[in-house]
Parts: sequence; C-alpha cells; structure tokens
Amino acid sequence: MTLAAKVRTHKISPNAVLCVSGSYNLIGAESPAIEAMTDLGRVSAATISAGASLAEANSTMIARGVRLLLVTGDGGQLEGLVTARDTLGEKPMQLAQARGVKPGELAVSHLMCPLSDIDMLSLKDVMNARVVDILDALKLLGRQHILVEDVDPANGKPRVRGIFSATQIGRLLGVPIQTFDLARTFGEIEAALAH
Repeated sequence: MTLAAKVRTHKISPNAVLCVSGSYNLIGAESPAIEAMTDLGRVSAATISAGASLAEANSTMIARGVRLLLVTGDGGQLEGLVTARDTLGEKPMQLAQARGVKPGELAVSHLMCPLSDIDMLSLKDVMNARVVDILDALKLLGRQHILVEDVDPANGKPRVRGIFSATQIGRLLGVPIQTFDLARTFGEIEAALAH
C-alpha cells in the first residue's frame, strides 16, 4: 500500500530570490500594537538569575539578541528585570565605587529593576491599542521596554505574556536603532513615522 503525500514538492524556480528578514513584517504607527509585541507564548523569554554576574548578563543578551533579561528565581518566579542600559552604562561603575568593589564583583541583583518598579500593560488593553499608543506609553515612562501581563487560563494566575521594545518597534518600522539614548531612539522613530 502506497501512502499519498499530503504536500507536493517541486524544483526551485530559476528566478527565486531570498526573502529578506522582516521585509514582509513592516508595521506603521496605526498598525495593531499586538503586531509589535514579542509574544512569550511563541518565543521563550530571555532570563537570568539574580546572582549572575554582569558579564554573564551581557553575554546572555548578546547571545539572545536582546537588551532586556527577565530576572528569575527558584521555580521561574519573576524577581525583576535588567537591561543593557543597566549593565553597560555608568550605573555599574557608580555602584561599584559606592560599594568599594570592582564592577566585575557586582551581580544582576545589584542593578536589576525590582518587581515593585516594573510598569505593565494589560494584554486586553494591548489588543485594542495601536503601535503609536505603545510608543507614547514608552516615551511617557521614559523606558526602552514595557511588559505585558495576562492571566494564565490553566491556573488563573497573572503572568508576563509579552514585551514591547522601542528598538524592536524601530526595526519593524524600518528604522535601524543602535543607541541606548532614549531621546535619540524616540526621535529616530518619530522621524520615520512622519514620512
């Protein structure tokens, strides 16, 4: 008995070209905000432990291609977040000097943003928002990132469902963002939206 294939193959077209990453995913200011969200239901979260060194945090960010790590404890419990701006800016030098230690002796826990300081959006609100609304929220908070929360239908507990990143939104808008300067980042994005 021969099984019929459910899909058929064919030879590559002689004039085929490569798809450019992101070329079909460009968004605009009025696009639904959900199109710019990193959905943690589809992509695993970039995490690190609070006791990890800043060098480990930086290498994890580079390896994952992100500028934000969720700081987790035992059992995956969220403890805070740390960004590249926290680990690479002047903050580690100042903190090390104040503590009388070398910057290499600092851990993620010394620089992370604790849970009590993390601003969240509700997934329900995101579903009714536009990309420009998210940019406005980021700009108002003076942040590069904002997390999105929903409720896990399996257990009814709140969970971090997604992340918005000004850098990622810039990429999706076709604006290459290569700076930690928030004002410059938003200026570049706003200039692209004006075109």
